Amino acid sequence: MQALPLLDTCPKRMEYGPCGGVGFDGSCEIDAEHACTFLPRATVPWAGIDRTTPVHLTPRTAAAAETLASLSARPWIVADLPARALSVASIDACAAILSGEVDAVLAGDAGSARVQFPPAYRAHLLRRAGLRVWTGLNMRDRNRVAIEGELAALAVEGVAGVHCVTGDHTRTGHRPDAAPVFDLDSTEATALARAAGHVVSVAASPAAPPVERRAARLREKLRAGADVCFVNHAGGADPVRRFIDSVAAPVRFIPCVPVVVDHASADLLESFTTLVLPEGFLPRVRSAHDPRAEGIALAVALAEEMLALPGVVGVNLSGGRDGGEEAFAEAQAEIARRLR
Repeated sequence: MQALPLLDTCPKRMEYGPCGGVGFDGSCEIDAEHACTFLPRATVPWAGIDRTTPVHLTPRTAAAAETLASLSARPWIVADLPARALSVASIDACAAILSGEVDAVLAGDAGSARVQFPPAYRAHLLRRAGLRVWTGLNMRDRNRVAIEGELAALAVEGVAGVHCVTGDHTRTGHRPDAAPVFDLDSTEATALARAAGHVVSVAASPAAPPVERRAARLREKLRAGADVCFVNHAGGADPVRRFIDSVAAPVRFIPCVPVVVDHASADLLESFTTLVLPEGFLPRVRSAHDPRAEGIALAVALAEEMLALPGVVGVNLSGGRDGGEEAFAEAQAEIARRLR
C-alpha cells in the first residue's frame, strides 16, 4: 500500500483541510506540481483545536444576537467591500455609497494586496460610517494569540459576524518575502470565534476537488461552531441547490453572486481559477453594448434565483475592480436597490 503524504506537507499547515483553492486537477494552489495532500484522505473529523483543552463558549454578543434574529426575519444583501487596502479615504468613500443600501459589508482581505489594516480597525472605520460589518479574518498573518485579540476587539466593535478563512499564502500576491503563520486553520478559528460570542461564517467551494466531500467538510465546520456558510461561485443556482441538499444539516447559506460591470472586473473574477460562473456570464458582459447595465441585470437575476432556494438567508455581491472602487460600490448599491 502506498503511504499517504504527510499532513505537514500542506503549505498552509492545515489540519482540517483541504482549503477551497484546490485546482480542478487536484493540484495544490501553492505548488501546482504537487497534489493536495488531503485528496487521498477521508474528511478529517472535528476533534478540537488542541484535542485536550476544551473551548468554553461565551454568550452571543448583542450584535451577534441581532444578526441571527434579522437573518431569520428576512434575507440580507451583503456586499464585498471594494475599497483600496490601507486607504481610509477609499473605505470612507465606499462606505458612504453602500450605507443604507446593503445589510452588511464583507470586509475581508483584498486579493491584490497582502498588507491590510487590522480587521478590528477596518471594522471600526466601517461602523463609524453606519454600516454593519461582517469581518473577514485570515490565519495567514496571525498566531492564535493575535487571533484571540482580534476576536475580542471585534466583539467590542459590535460586528455582525466573523468570516473565518485560512487565507491565501504569502507566496501568492505581492509580498512573497513575508513569512506565513498559519498557526490555526479556518475550522480551528471557527471554534475560537464562536467561543468569543460571534456569529461565525465559513466558506464552502462546491466546485473544487474533492467535490464529493465538500458537504462533509462543511459539516465538520458546523461541528466546530459555524452558523453561516458563504458558498463560493459554483456555476449558478442549480449547483448551489444541489450542494445545500447534500449538506443536509441546519445551517444558513449565503451564496456568492458575481458582480461584473466592465472588462476589468471580468478579468479579476476570471483570475480566480477555482471558481465557476454561470455558463456565458462573462461573455455576455464583455460583448454587451453597455457592460455595466448587463452585469447589473445578470447579478439581480441570479440573486433572485439564489434567494428562492431553501436554506438561503441572503446573497453576497462578490467581486471588485482595482482603480474603480467607488464605481463598483455604486453598482453594488444599484443591485441592492433592485433586489429590495
